[in-house]
Amino acid sequence: MRKFLAAIALAFGFAGLAAPSLAATQYPLTINNCGREVVFNKAPANIVSVGQGMTEVLFSLGLADRIAGTAVWVGPVLPQYAEVNARIKRLADNDPSFECVVGQEPDLVAAEFEWHVGQQGSVGKREQFAELGINTYIAPADCVAKVNADSGDGVRKELFTMDLIYREIAELAEIFDITERGDALIAELQQREARAVASVAGAAAKNLPVVFWFSSKEINGDAFIAGKNSAPAYVLKMLGAKNVVATDEEWPLVGWETIAEANPAVIVVATMDRRRYAADDPTVKLNFLAKDPVTSQLDAVRNKRFVMMDAQSMNPTIRTIDGIEILAKGINSFGLAQ
Repeated sequence: MRKFLAAIALAFGFAGLAAPSLAATQYPLTINNCGREVVFNKAPANIVSVGQGMTEVLFSLGLADRIAGTAVWVGPVLPQYAEVNARIKRLADNDPSFECVVGQEPDLVAAEFEWHVGQQGSVGKREQFAELGINTYIAPADCVAKVNADSGDGVRKELFTMDLIYREIAELAEIFDITERGDALIAELQQREARAVASVAGAAAKNLPVVFWFSSKEINGDAFIAGKNSAPAYVLKMLGAKNVVATDEEWPLVGWETIAEANPAVIVVATMDRRRYAADDPTVKLNFLAKDPVTSQLDAVRNKRFVMMDAQSMNPTIRTIDGIEILAKGINSFGLAQ
């Protein structure tokens, strides 16, 4: 069949006419998504996107005009999408209600995290949406080789890789019959990743101990630190640096005495607009690091080796590439990649 289509495309080319796309989606399309088969009879026309990372993927694929509403935001949208994002209805900064989502009359609810739309969905279970004829899609990065808790970050059994984000992009592109856009976006991200990795090729960056601090429930308490298979762990692997945490939990709570034993050379500090926890504010984080008797003695603190990074770049999203670029720039600026 493809040989036949290729012959037609060639004929159209010789005739100077627009050739039909060889990559057009054939409906009905079945996607195996997070343990559930989802059937699309046509490209969705009305989307509710739950999760900033999912929304930014949809924006990157040129699908903003199909988004009826968004929810669950950590910080500002990527700058290039600020104008279009301002025109889209914000259902909630955090979890929207099931009724609010359904009220937008979506034919697809696309979620970044399973705890929002899953077996214990805080927004709604997939079965609830299916009963109303609404398809659901969850980012593969939140379910492949990962066990999610009812309302937490879960346990990741294998190291996250950008292949999961590329899979998400490719599947969404196929669902919406825009595979060429998806291929182009994946290629662009892969090129950026390769450039960032090449920028810290110096041997001195190898095994550099680094800690990623997302937040803390109490500023003087344990910290949410990136686990060994998280998106930040992938960033470290790509740059040849070393994570100071060795647990499978995605964002375990770790005491600073334990972190001090590893004595990180660099601390990556999450920045965000969210103010859910005491240490969400990056200024609060920095003040604590400088004044606490344990943290103030860390190599990273004494040498002021802090890398400020948007929290979304620490999540498994297209911004993970931003995370690689930001940390690579920081390592270079500290003279640790020479």
